[in-house]
Amino acid sequence: MPTSSSASLPVRINRFLASAGLGSRRACEDLVLTGRVTVNGHVCESLACRVAPGDHVKVDGRRISGEETVTIALNKPRGYLCTASDEAGRRTIFDLLPHGLPRLVHVGRLDKESEGLLILTNDGALAQNLTHPRYKVEKEYEVILNRSIDLLDTEKLLRGFQIEGGRAKMEAVRITGARRARVILRQGIKRQIRLMFYELGYEVERLVRVRIGGLTVEHLPPGTIRRLDPSEISRLGAAPPTARSTKG
Repeated sequence: MPTSSSASLPVRINRFLASAGLGSRRACEDLVLTGRVTVNGHVCESLACRVAPGDHVKVDGRRISGEETVTIALNKPRGYLCTASDEAGRRTIFDLLPHGLPRLVHVGRLDKESEGLLILTNDGALAQNLTHPRYKVEKEYEVILNRSIDLLDTEKLLRGFQIEGGRAKMEAVRITGARRARVILRQGIKRQIRLMFYELGYEVERLVRVRIGGLTVEHLPPGTIRRLDPSEISRLGAAPPTARSTKG
């Protein structure tokens, strides 16, 4: 998993554009190769081009300012939407952020009633790596259901089945109580956990994401954030071995 670096030294053009929130480095390479980027008034024709502090960079004629790369962890409380704004005036995760941060995007999402670890960043490459299926980043959740869990159903969750959004499966299911379980996903289908349990006749009463990769929500109170250092960012791409046990 790549880590972020300071923009105070000359950096490659694709990295500069990604740090400004224009997408992954691969997407930013396409901007360069299609002639849409200029540096100090000249069309940037090479991916080897480097941008130094004070250079004027434009994409499609619009000035781009390189921002400090910021990645934060948020422990999302229940009742907040993962969106920048809401027409109905409902609370969003951005209401929980302090002023003065650069423009950040949330990596993946948690629905309004779900809680737990959420990553926000302006590092386009990091966001791509955390969400692209090829990287198979694990996400672990604590689930509380409306009734006791049948052991036979845990095997169905591991084998997978079709839900709205595609074929879904869980990488691990561990029963931790009569109505409690820890589950691990490597997919990102919308409302996947709720829909999978619903198909088997359960209602999810509480859903908390407790881990992304090797980073946990431990010691981060609900509604608070913590800026991640490079070692923590690197842990987002790591994970302990997945256990498929169905017993606590």
